[in-house]
Amino acid sequence: MKFVLGISGASSIELGIKFLNYLPSDFEIFLVLSQGAKEVIKKEGLDFNPGKNVQILDSRDIGACIASGSFGVDKMAIIPTSMNKLAKIAYGICDDLITRSASVMLKERKTLLLAPREMPFSAIALENMHKLFLHGAIIAPPVLGYYSGAKTLEDMEKFLIGKWFDSLNIPHCLYKRWQ
Repeated sequence: MKFVLGISGASSIELGIKFLNYLPSDFEIFLVLSQGAKEVIKKEGLDFNPGKNVQILDSRDIGACIASGSFGVDKMAIIPTSMNKLAKIAYGICDDLITRSASVMLKERKTLLLAPREMPFSAIALENMHKLFLHGAIIAPPVLGYYSGAKTLEDMEKFLIGKWFDSLNIPHCLYKRWQ
C-alpha cells in the first residue's frame, strides 16, 4: 500500500504525527510537511521523529513521485488540514506537493481524507468541505466521541485516529467499538 500523509500548518499537528506512528509498518509511507507545519512544530516545541520506514518529501517539490497519478498512490490523508489547504484543494490550486498530490487523488478517484482543524467553521470553509465531499473526499474533522470509554487524552487521540483508520479501511484496535 502506497500511503501519503500530508501535515499542514494548523493546530493539532500532534494528531498527524500520532496518526503516522500508528500506520501499519508494511505500508510504503510518503510524508509531506507544509512550511506552516514546520513552523508550528518549532513554535509548539514538538518532538518529531518520523521513523525509518517513512520517506519525507519536500513540500516545494511538485515534481516528486506522489505528484503523478501513474505512481499509483493508494490513499492519502491530510491531518490536520488547514483552512488554507482545504480552500486550495477545493479550487484546484496546486502550489505545493500536498495540494498537488490531493488534486491527483481526486482526479484518479482515489481515497483522500481531510481532517479540517478549525472551530467554528465559516460558511466558506463549509462550502469548500461540501464541494470536496461531492468530488469524493472524506471530510473527517477531529470530532470527539465518548462511547469508546476514553479516560485520558491519549485514549481520545486513539479514538480519533481509529475513526480515521475506519474511514480509510485500515484495520486497527485503537478504541472500544460501540456494543
